[in-house]
This record gives sequence, structure tokens and C-alpha cells, in this order.
Amino acid sequence: MANKLSKKKTSVQKIVKKIKPVAAAKVAKVPGVVIPLPTGEFFSAVGRRKTATARVRVYRQSGDFVVNNKVVGEYFSGIYNPSVLFNLPLVATDLVGKYAIFAKVSGSGLHAQIDAVNHGVSRALIKLDPELRPLLKKAGLLSRDDRMKETRKMGTGGKARRAKQSPKR
Repeated sequence: MANKLSKKKTSVQKIVKKIKPVAAAKVAKVPGVVIPLPTGEFFSAVGRRKTATARVRVYRQSGDFVVNNKVVGEYFSGIYNPSVLFNLPLVATDLVGKYAIFAKVSGSGLHAQIDAVNHGVSRALIKLDPELRPLLKKAGLLSRDDRMKETRKMGTGGKARRAKQSPKR
């Protein structure tokens, strides 16, 4: 399992090295502005990571990358250069700027949400063009990272890894 994850990490790192530093997406200054969905044909998919779930729609037209009705740079404002993190599937397939992507994300933290969106975009791109599968597979963007927080266990007397205290005498 660890070997599989390390391979995924190295292939994603290679893609990130290919990406030139991109300026953060232009952020709408007016809070609460709802960005309208584009009209036309779209391909949808669901991506997951930990407990984060992303419902992604990829439209066949150039446009913004929108997450929860906000531009990517606004939704993930605390993360360094989110446009690089979200372009991984598009850079791996040389499709940057050719599609409008809308995602609804819920659950977990921001980094898990980014991975969930990347997983969903990768799956939607395969529906759009099945010939992209080998490129995305080689980049490690199709496998779901299912590591989650360990749950409580029976008889441990507390959390998942806590053991009962042994008697002193």
C-alpha cells in the first residue's frame, strides 16, 4: 500500500514541476455573487478523498474553475497557488483553458477537498474522452486515496489507539 502511495506522490510531483508558476485566479470582489452555470453539454463525475466528496461538471467550453459558486482562488484563498493544484488533471492531458469546470465540495478539510476535485475532474475527463485514461492513470490521478481517520474501537476504553491502563500492583 505504501509503495502505491509513494508512486502516486512522485508522479504528481513530476506534473507539478512541469507547471510554470501561475498567477492566482482573478477573484470576484463582491461577496455573495453567484456565478451562473454555462449552458450546453457537460460531463459529470464524483471524486472522493478521506471524507470529502466533490460533484464535478466539466463543460466543453473555455471558462472559469468554480468551486461552491466561488472562483477557485476565492474558495481556497488560504492555500498557496490553488490554480496549480487544481490544474493537475488538465496539465497531465494538455487541456488547460479548454474547459469550464464547476464543482460542489463538502466534507473534510481543504486539502482533501482539492484532491477530491482533482479525482472528480479526472473521472469526468475520461467520460469526455476515454483515450485520456492512460495519461491520467500514469499521473496517479484516478486512484482514490481512501485513508481516513481511524474510528473508535470496542473495549479500548477511549479513542481508537488508546489502551486501558494497566494496574500498578
